[in-house]
Amino acid sequence: MVDWTIQKYGKLDIMFSNAGIGSKSPQTILDLDVSQFDRLFEVNVRGMAICVKHAARVMVERHIKGTIVCTANVIANNCRGSTNATDYIMSKHAILGLVRSTSQQLGTYGIRVNSVSPAAVPTSKRTNEEIKKTFGPFTSLKDISLTVKHIADSVLFLASNDSAFSLAMTWWSTVG
Repeated sequence: MVDWTIQKYGKLDIMFSNAGIGSKSPQTILDLDVSQFDRLFEVNVRGMAICVKHAARVMVERHIKGTIVCTANVIANNCRGSTNATDYIMSKHAILGLVRSTSQQLGTYGIRVNSVSPAAVPTSKRTNEEIKKTFGPFTSLKDISLTVKHIADSVLFLASNDSAFSLAMTWWSTVG
């Protein structure tokens, strides 16, 4: 992916690392399915770390003052965690650790590392009505639904010069 980008565009100055899967069944600590846990961490954590590693190496080697944005999740920023998605929340906490650590390591090269932490958005697997039913009581902005475009706009902001002051920041994309 990194090599292809450099071949196609001549450089890599922005990396958006957006990986995430959920478990096929509820995952409490008492019922943790280790094979699901391993698969989820392979995608959500290992995959993202590898993307960040390769993008960062190219940026450092080529003296590019770039930006890396990773996707976490708003629940990972929530102090309460989750009652049935232990593995998923753990993986998104790991992303916050990745962002915070790499931002300190790469900042000296002029490379900014931040994350976007979205709330739930409608997908082919979850409708807007289901999201409102589940999360509606916890939101303040009742007349708006979070969309993929809202999240994309957050990523574009973090990747732009408008956020040149941001390092190790987590941008919450929620409806309150």
